[in-house]
Amino acid sequence: MYMEKGVYPYFREIDSHQDTEVMMDGKKVLMFGSNSYMGLTYDQRIINAAIEATRKYGTGCAGSRLLNGTLDIHVQLEKELAEFIGKDEALCFSTGFTVNEGVIPQLVGRGDYIICDDRDHASIVDGRRLTFATQLKYKHNDMEALEKELQKCEPDAIKLIVVDSVFSMEGDLANLPEIIRLKKKYNATVYVDEAHGVGVFGRNGRGVCDHFGLTDEVDLIMGTFSKSLASIGGFVAADKDIINWLRHNARSYIFQASSTPAATAAAMEALHILQTEPQRQENLWKITNYALKRFRECGFEIGDTESPIIPLYVRDTDKTFLVTKMAFDEGVFINPVIPPACAPQDTLVRFALMATHTKEQVDFAIDKLLKCFKELEIIK
Repeated sequence: MYMEKGVYPYFREIDSHQDTEVMMDGKKVLMFGSNSYMGLTYDQRIINAAIEATRKYGTGCAGSRLLNGTLDIHVQLEKELAEFIGKDEALCFSTGFTVNEGVIPQLVGRGDYIICDDRDHASIVDGRRLTFATQLKYKHNDMEALEKELQKCEPDAIKLIVVDSVFSMEGDLANLPEIIRLKKKYNATVYVDEAHGVGVFGRNGRGVCDHFGLTDEVDLIMGTFSKSLASIGGFVAADKDIINWLRHNARSYIFQASSTPAATAAAMEALHILQTEPQRQENLWKITNYALKRFRECGFEIGDTESPIIPLYVRDTDKTFLVTKMAFDEGVFINPVIPPACAPQDTLVRFALMATHTKEQVDFAIDKLLKCFKELEIIK
């Protein structure tokens, strides 16, 4: 139906590098749909690191990490990530999705409990489904609801709380201080997905756990390379005993081909840049705060976002697709969010910022979006 109407919004082709401006259908479009929060995907230093790694190691490893696919740069990246995040050790996977898919099932078993926020990412949902544990959910960021779920659990059983640090569609943060308080009260274990937190929050981008000063209290911290770290892959960081267990048991680690040399070297170079160029994170927050202020002043409904992810609520699926097409025609790329990524009454378009966006680009985009939203009577 949406294809016939000409408003189908998926698989749109980009024929340039990913930046604040991209080329699509032969014209320049402002990109506000990317997760490249640091704006590093076309950084020449990262490109050079990937090229040099490819020259030295080749294009692939032709095997899993368990067997013939471990390179010295895999090990080096894991050591640097563990030190950066603040945990004993880290383990790198070929994608961020397969971190959650592989790690979560190895942490709980029959008779245990896994407790998730009802807006956790799909990779957490899929990881949860692979467990034999009793699965419980609580209403988004509702700490009273979380406590009620914890009260249902057998006191001596493993109770694993899994939560996104930054919710990828709504842009709000998990209430980690309260989650940690409940962890201690009910002797639970906490696993935090920092996919959208690394690079954005905390000291030099160490994430939301660092932002709240709770790294030591969180048992496992997961992250991805496909956002701030300008590559592809993911990692989990924890104490050495947990990592050693996962190294020998996580199926999406031991049965999956290892990350390419280029992707590994790119992520490592991006990690170095995060730590040596704090101005990138500062720029991201300057442009984020400016955009948040302008969206609110213009009357957009943006919810409780506290991040560079800004949801513009539409609350109608047809209008969500239509406003995405209208914005594109005006030169602004945004992403539609419909079920199952959100509740039917919460459809939105997702506006995401990079450290390299300018105020002029943000102003242009907001003016065009305001025009579209008013034309569709989303904003009266």
